[in-house]
Amino acid sequence: MLDENCIFCKIIRGEIPSVTVFEDDHVKAFLDISQATPGHTLLVPKDHIEDIFHLPAQTAATLFSYVPMLAQAIKASNPGIEGMNIINNNGEVAYQSVHHVHIHLIPRYSAQDDFSIHFGNHSDMYDTAALEKVAAGIKANLKEAPHA
Repeated sequence: MLDENCIFCKIIRGEIPSVTVFEDDHVKAFLDISQATPGHTLLVPKDHIEDIFHLPAQTAATLFSYVPMLAQAIKASNPGIEGMNIINNNGEVAYQSVHHVHIHLIPRYSAQDDFSIHFGNHSDMYDTAALEKVAAGIKANLKEAPHA
């Protein structure tokens, strides 16, 4: 089901123009209007799902199954592509600006292509006991594995 106010749902319905890369009954892939780097593509499910926290396992399996095909096509489209970031942002604090689950496929051309991600090194803050405590909290909240 689509949300009448969601910009990605409007793109799926054809109410807002987009440059489509791929589309079938399950997903739509289109170029991001901002083009962080040339070829920056968004992959969205055709159902309106807010974020990863609301994404059913089967829908996730279907959605993510398209990533290799799209990544390979994007890379093959330009010999200058040296790598690719595949990103899924969830929640405003994690830079999700459109609340319809989507995957960014961002081709990387060099270390100077004006796109960056920073992973701070906080290893001095965590010994094995601290890591085990974090893991225990996660484990305590796991549900049944989807492929069990």
